Amino acid sequence: MRQLLIILALLTLPLAAHAVNPGEILKDPVLEKRARSISKGLRCVVCQNQSIDDSDAQLARDMRVLVRERLIAGDSDQAVVDYMVSRYGDFVLLQPPVKGITMILWFGPVVIALIGLAGLVMFFRRQKKYAAEMGKDIGS
Repeated sequence: MRQLLIILALLTLPLAAHAVNPGEILKDPVLEKRARSISKGLRCVVCQNQSIDDSDAQLARDMRVLVRERLIAGDSDQAVVDYMVSRYGDFVLLQPPVKGITMILWFGPVVIALIGLAGLVMFFRRQKKYAAEMGKDIGS
């Protein structure tokens, strides 16, 4: 029974691990909570599918440290986010704003899916037409 508990504990360890290193954590719990909240909304520009809070990439670590430095300097949450956007662009936001330059981020996947669907419809229509023509030729 004891071995089973040890195995279960070891299996849950990766779930509890976060990318934030203990040396990065701020002593002030309020500032740390704000830093974690901001970090969860910023994209790791290396991984691109993770927030900087979850990423182990060196650049994500540098970005987390930068967020904490800005908070310690007295910046508001929005000022920190604005600063990160000024350095990395709207792409750094996990939910970029809808505006002219980010339209492709918001609507690109839908447009690509619709083009793919239209291509499939055309393909199957041609296949059906071809099969019908082949049936007529065989029957003649």
